[in-house]
Amino acid sequence: MAIKLKPVSQQVMVITGASSGIGRATAELAAKQGAKLVLVARDASALESLVATLTAEGAEAISCAVDVGKQESHDQILTAAMERFGRIDTWVNNAGVSIFGKLDQVSVEDQRQLFETNFWGVVYGSLKALSVLREHGGALINLGSEVSDVALPLQGAYAASKHAVKGYTDALRMEIEGEGLPVSVTLIKPASIDTSFVENAKNYMDVEPRLPPPLYAPETVARAIVYAAAHPQRDIYVGSASKMTSAFARRMPKLTDLLLGPVMRNQQRSDTAAGQHEGALYAPRQDAGGRLNEPRMVRSRSYYTTLTTTGRPLLWGAAAVLAVSAVSAGAQYMRRR
Repeated sequence: MAIKLKPVSQQVMVITGASSGIGRATAELAAKQGAKLVLVARDASALESLVATLTAEGAEAISCAVDVGKQESHDQILTAAMERFGRIDTWVNNAGVSIFGKLDQVSVEDQRQLFETNFWGVVYGSLKALSVLREHGGALINLGSEVSDVALPLQGAYAASKHAVKGYTDALRMEIEGEGLPVSVTLIKPASIDTSFVENAKNYMDVEPRLPPPLYAPETVARAIVYAAAHPQRDIYVGSASKMTSAFARRMPKLTDLLLGPVMRNQQRSDTAAGQHEGALYAPRQDAGGRLNEPRMVRSRSYYTTLTTTGRPLLWGAAAVLAVSAVSAGAQYMRRR
């Protein structure tokens, strides 16, 4: 069955993890395009502030402060959406958290909690979304990562959860296609994104963690998500670094282990001694401010992602920038091995 998705301006969109980072950027972009929003996160005050900002700008949005790692929370999300808007057209499972540390040092309890949010939150949200989307069609968008395809030392539990999200999303898509349901299922695979990801992570290391370059702005992911809400897509890699790393690992897995392993270990360790931070593994983070105060270059746009999503013929100069970006990303990884 051909899948036809509504323009974003005509949609009701659920976004989890909406209080900050990718979720907030997605909410802001979708609101600008006229979508009605159901914004979900654990931090009620942050959600209410976002809703107030968006409604002051003319958007229609409501908040639902729940923990997506609990199955019953998704009944509340659906009830809130149906009572206010009467339907759902797109459901975005975006909430996630990480842990930095060697797997033999990270407690099993913490790893289980990470999976409650990163994996089971996606499972619960996907099933609840499908319960309504199967009737009239729509888009289910799950947030994976470049580490859905590649292992990552010092974030092993996070990488495992994103591998699980990929496997679940791909299997669910196949079942939906087998039933001929008018539901688009998309997996988004961002590279390193400049959000509060590090601040929200639990840290077992002796130094503060950081994300390996290149870093992209959260708006780059938001554009991919909003595009997928109106245009059926299977996978979207956000950032040429994500696509390059995935392709490299698929074709040369042993070499990837040998080359990227040392690079990733070094690039995730800062020179700042670890402080006392609770992170957001079990509850919204209460400590204010960031862990690191160091300059970092953030890319505002991925030409690779723009090219692969819009399909518009770009100028040769833009294509050249894409090629340079890919080579630059590879150089940054390999230079520090």
